[in-house]
Amino acid sequence: MEDLENKKRNEIINLYDLYNNLLTEKQKMYFEDYYMDLSLSEIATNYHISRNAIFDQLKKTVDVLYYYEENLHLLEKFDKLMKITDDKNIIDKIEDIIWSDE
Repeated sequence: MEDLENKKRNEIINLYDLYNNLLTEKQKMYFEDYYMDLSLSEIATNYHISRNAIFDQLKKTVDVLYYYEENLHLLEKFDKLMKITDDKNIIDKIEDIIWSDE
C-alpha cells in the first residue's frame, strides 16, 4: 500500500514539474508547501485560512495537473523517452549516428 502511495505521490510531483507554470501562484504555494512535507494544518496556519480550504485547493490543483496530462501527454512522452535512453543498444546506435563521418 505504501509503495502505491509513494508511486502516486511521485507521479503528482512529476506532473507538477512539467506543468507548474500553468498554475496560479496560490496553487504553487500550497502545492509546494504540502509536497515539501508541511501538514494541511501547518499550511492553513501559515496562510490564515481553514485546513479544509487548503485541502480543497490541493485537490483542485492535482485535478488540474491530471487534466493537463490528459490533454498534453508530456509525462507519458517523457517516460517513453526515458525508456528509450535506458536501452544501451539504442544509445550506441544514436552515438554511431552522431559520431559517424557520413
